[in-house]
Amino acid sequence: MHTSLTSKFIEIQGVEQTFRTRKGLFTALQGVDLAIAQGEFVALIGHSGCGKSTLLNLIAGLNTPTAGALLCANKEIKGPGPERAVVFQNHSLLPWLTCFDNVHLAVERVFGKTENKAQLMARTDAALALVGLAHAAQKRPGEISGGMKQRVGIARALSMEPQVLLMDEPFGALDALTRAKLQDELLEIVARTHSTVVMVTHDVDEAVLLSDKIVMMTNGPAATIGEVLAVDLPRPRNRVALAEDPRYVHCRKAVIDFLYTRQAHVEKAA
Repeated sequence: MHTSLTSKFIEIQGVEQTFRTRKGLFTALQGVDLAIAQGEFVALIGHSGCGKSTLLNLIAGLNTPTAGALLCANKEIKGPGPERAVVFQNHSLLPWLTCFDNVHLAVERVFGKTENKAQLMARTDAALALVGLAHAAQKRPGEISGGMKQRVGIARALSMEPQVLLMDEPFGALDALTRAKLQDELLEIVARTHSTVVMVTHDVDEAVLLSDKIVMMTNGPAATIGEVLAVDLPRPRNRVALAEDPRYVHCRKAVIDFLYTRQAHVEKAA
């Protein structure tokens, strides 16, 4: 990446999000302030109902905040944009299209007016190759595993060459081994693409393994940022080597302490 890195690439300033419900107004988020640097990997973690996905949707431009402002590269986020790509837990692939065509749709939407057919096809091939799925390009979603479907979803997002990759529990529905494999692949992909990543997760180990910074949310309603933990672990990261690294153990303990000691009442009430 040749651009000068900025420490405030994504800025969240005094954000509040209130929803109208049948029982009246519900404040999901309140007083949220956060700066995310270019190329940084940030994990949002907290108990269910703490507004993690709500905050991610605001950065994606899928919702508009009730108060406050969100900026990306010094421009106010006023809606979805190709510079911010989203990967959901549900891969949301079109079942009647091949893996290639699912990715090609996104490529065409972003680059269709400026590039020819051969260039668009090359972009699609490159995105599938990046996630190790060149061999499955002509398969339909019903013919591949859950882990492969998520990889197609990641390929589709990366094919748009986004500056920001937004991930909402992308590995939450997968078995432990598949999840670990995709986490390792994501580490490699992000090292190559230098994308800025914001990822919602419930998984403490996932947050520590992948992130530069873990943003811990307080319990809802009116959730806010309780604590931000810098993960001072060198890259590239190896999960086996890290398991006994005192810095890894310290980060893991800090997150668990926040979630299960200081924010524990949600679990008891559940």
